Amino acid sequence: MTNLLIKLFIKNYQDTKSEAFRLKLGVLSGVVGILLNVILSVFKMVFGVITKSVSIIADGANNIFDAISSVISLVGFKISGKPADDEHPFGHGRIEYVSALTLAFFIIIMGVELIKTSINKFSNPETVIFSVPAVIVLVFSIFGKIWLALFNRKIGKMINSVTVDAVVTDSIGDIAATTCSLIALVASKFTDWPVDAVMGIIVALVILYAGIDIIKGTMGPLLGEAPDKEIVEKLEKLVLSAEGVVGIHDLVLHSYGNSKVYGSLHAEVPADIDILHSHDTIDLIERQIKEQLGIEISIHMDPIINDERTHELKDMVTKTVVGICSDATIHDFRIVDGPTHTNLIFDVVLPRKAAYSEQEFKELLALKIKSENERYFTVINVDRTYMG
Repeated sequence: MTNLLIKLFIKNYQDTKSEAFRLKLGVLSGVVGILLNVILSVFKMVFGVITKSVSIIADGANNIFDAISSVISLVGFKISGKPADDEHPFGHGRIEYVSALTLAFFIIIMGVELIKTSINKFSNPETVIFSVPAVIVLVFSIFGKIWLALFNRKIGKMINSVTVDAVVTDSIGDIAATTCSLIALVASKFTDWPVDAVMGIIVALVILYAGIDIIKGTMGPLLGEAPDKEIVEKLEKLVLSAEGVVGIHDLVLHSYGNSKVYGSLHAEVPADIDILHSHDTIDLIERQIKEQLGIEISIHMDPIINDERTHELKDMVTKTVVGICSDATIHDFRIVDGPTHTNLIFDVVLPRKAAYSEQEFKELLALKIKSENERYFTVINVDRTYMG
């Protein structure tokens, strides 16, 4: 069914890698969600009033919110597809995260209101009237939401969208909510106990959980989370495979929505190689990263002296650093000799969960290196990794 809808409503549907295809799929997801939720909401509201079931009415109201959520999703995709401009030089891709966050707040408001209504139902109970047509509507709704969840799950995987993923999470919550409404309706035929109110609270908790789960999934990209480890590994492998690059560090990546990643890194190159040759290599690497990984990256060259003495001292410092903190690394190592002492200048990348503060680490490291040779003074800069 999903493939049929894609073929019917999207031209050039074979071009799955283009931004235009991604935008059209996002819009299709929004339109389908609006139509299905409006239909379900109308039927549930009608039969909720007929059966005097608060859980069915609330379920129908939830579908209205779902339709609004689909509108937000649709508008979000439209805005995210706008090209970069003077005020937004990195494009509008992050609006997808804002759309998903807005959707989550709507869901949470609905859940809170439903809890209030259900608690009031305990104090002022109404007899739920069992109705076979209402049962049929709820069963139809459950299957409809299962299909919508699978539909959006497939689209979400195809276009890697947090907004569509949020709609999937919401649909799963709706399936649970409608199942609870169905249980309450069937139970009304056999007992006067306020099953409807109990199920209303359960439905509300499911809805709240879905909203909180969406917030957790969207706050990371908005606040700036560590990039995917697989992407980092591919990027590092590509850079280190280039002739003349002996190491990399200070890698930073920023995501501005799907397929909009910008970054920078430092590439270590031998100091005795012609600078124009190294510059040409760096330019080539930048182009390869953009073509193969879709990342706009700026690479800074760090010239590295790697004679025998430098290599020995760097190896000694590395072992000392790892002896203090096994996950720490060093880079930009160089030596400055003087008449009375030798400066060992380098950067240390310290894990965020290190047992020592930056100052404690520097003091301890300086002490251990000085114990190797009284002439050794350290000039240490502590970095933090942005790769998680």
